[in-house]
Amino acid sequence: METNTQNLKFFIVDDDRFCATVYEQYLRNQHYEDITTFANGEDCLDALHQKPDIIFLDHNMEELNGFEVLKKIKRYDPNIYVIMVSAQENIDTAVNALKYGAFDYLVKDADVCEKMTKTIEKILKIKEEMSQNKLKNFRKFFSILF
Repeated sequence: METNTQNLKFFIVDDDRFCATVYEQYLRNQHYEDITTFANGEDCLDALHQKPDIIFLDHNMEELNGFEVLKKIKRYDPNIYVIMVSAQENIDTAVNALKYGAFDYLVKDADVCEKMTKTIEKILKIKEEMSQNKLKNFRKFFSILF
């Protein structure tokens, strides 16, 4: 499980430098090392070839809003886990984020970092289950062949 942690690649996209720095520091304290922060959606989209596993994406940004960035990320690679982070607790925004393919919607509040950890744990569980299923299917496939 420990090696899993180190292998995750994070993007943090937030035009609020303070928030981005807080999230980055928090993740580093959780022993995640591969973290890149972006001040806008464009720069994040230009860097998708680096294959991030998880993107924490601010909803309310100047140039491209979070939804536009989210849709483009999902078009580029539907397997990237995008977590929308927003200052407003708005049910419509949350529903739309999920509709456009966000894995989760977190409200920026005092507990936002703890929520990030819970979300990452969920993602790790899913990745773990998927790799076990791949292994099972792989074995099944070979038992048919031989």
